[in-house]
Amino acid sequence: MSNTTAVLIVAAGRGRRFGSETPKQYLPVAGVCALRRCLETFLSLPEISLVQTVIHADDQGLYSHALQGVEDCRLLPATHGGETRVQSVLNGLDALAGHAPDSRPAQVLVHDGARAFVTPQIVRDVMAGLTEAQAAFAALPVVDALWRAEEGAAIAPVARDGLWRAQTPQGFHFDTLHRAHLSYVGDAADDVEIVRAMGTRVQIVRGDPANFKITTPDDLLRAERFVAGEATQGRGQ
Repeated sequence: MSNTTAVLIVAAGRGRRFGSETPKQYLPVAGVCALRRCLETFLSLPEISLVQTVIHADDQGLYSHALQGVEDCRLLPATHGGETRVQSVLNGLDALAGHAPDSRPAQVLVHDGARAFVTPQIVRDVMAGLTEAQAAFAALPVVDALWRAEEGAAIAPVARDGLWRAQTPQGFHFDTLHRAHLSYVGDAADDVEIVRAMGTRVQIVRGDPANFKITTPDDLLRAERFVAGEATQGRGQ
């Protein structure tokens, strides 16, 4: 079997919670959109053999503009997403599975296109986790107090022991994830939920607070501040 590692970047969402006509993954963050930022990080890593993007059928113009000037033979033509994230990931996996048997990836990293600041260290840690299990993902432990609420009022505390906040990338042995998707019925929060439905063991690796997802306008402002902070630190070195 091939030893290649593919990245599947899911960027077909409409971002309805964001409230913008332009999907959040294409909105500029200090001049460079989130999708391009995370894509360039993956393409900077020699360990990555293929990158498959999944976009909305209506976003081809936005996608082409966002990736203008990016030339890398590892970047495959974008495929279109479905009505749900689950369907979009399956479409991407099907596109990767369409390669000749000897060039299909052995493992795949699924990443949200709205997580602009994924780091090489996170990517490599998830890949290392795949040497111990068929699935691994980046996450952060929950450290804040948790409360269950009703109609804006606190009702009861929720124990946070053993709770983790999932990030992406989430990595899998390719055949494991593809089989899990083909047999899964319904929607899911992420791909870990889908492989866990088959009983697959999933390794957790430490994520990074900077690897946040741009979901709301406040997140976009946070991203702008993050880039500005990095630029300031760079000038001071």
